[in-house]
Amino acid sequence: MSTSDPGAHEWRSPIRLVDEVVKVLRERIYSGALRPGEVLRQEQIAADFGISRTPLREAFRVLERDGLIRNEPRRGVRVASADLRRLKDAYDVREAIDGVAARLAAGRRDAAALDRLAAVIEAQRAALEPWDPIAYTRTNVEFHVGIMEAAHNEFLTPQVPLVRMTAQVFTPALALSVERAVRAVAEHEEILAAMRAGDAARAEELARAHIRRTRLSLDARISAADGDGGAEGKAAP
Repeated sequence: MSTSDPGAHEWRSPIRLVDEVVKVLRERIYSGALRPGEVLRQEQIAADFGISRTPLREAFRVLERDGLIRNEPRRGVRVASADLRRLKDAYDVREAIDGVAARLAAGRRDAAALDRLAAVIEAQRAALEPWDPIAYTRTNVEFHVGIMEAAHNEFLTPQVPLVRMTAQVFTPALALSVERAVRAVAEHEEILAAMRAGDAARAEELARAHIRRTRLSLDARISAADGDGGAEGKAAP
């Protein structure tokens, strides 16, 4: 798969070139244009983007820090793959982060931010029938990122890449179904209702339980894989 549309991108600022390269590559990973496990060849990308390899290497370091790519010995730089154990570790952290974000958002009760979340839920409902997993995934990410924004806590902002990595990049690993999506939207509505009511404890409890369901599902899949001979549980791309 090509890493770019040749000649389609015009870099706006040489000073912030690394930031722009990071943004472009990140969005291509989020959109699925660059798939989990895909090799990122520096020479090809640098040539396609019309840049030297120095800013590209810096961009790779940022993306690796965010968990979106991995530099593997003898295998080169690849888009991060959805190993089930790695994904489960990420959801362990998500459970805590999403709970804190919902609790803080309930305390803030930012009406405009909560109204935006309500609009996102409506967009999610529209993606259920007919079932549109791409639109649902996009709005699912918007909902969870929106809670972080509604919390108004600067220390949550650096966790947004974790939300995108788990909920957007690695969605195929979760075997997302319309049935689970319907339940998830109902859970989102309950979380939003608790935040609107200013019930911080319940908002946190519901947000944690919402993420915990996915974590427990991953636990079960890992146990099943171990029972089949100790497989590492590599997810389909």
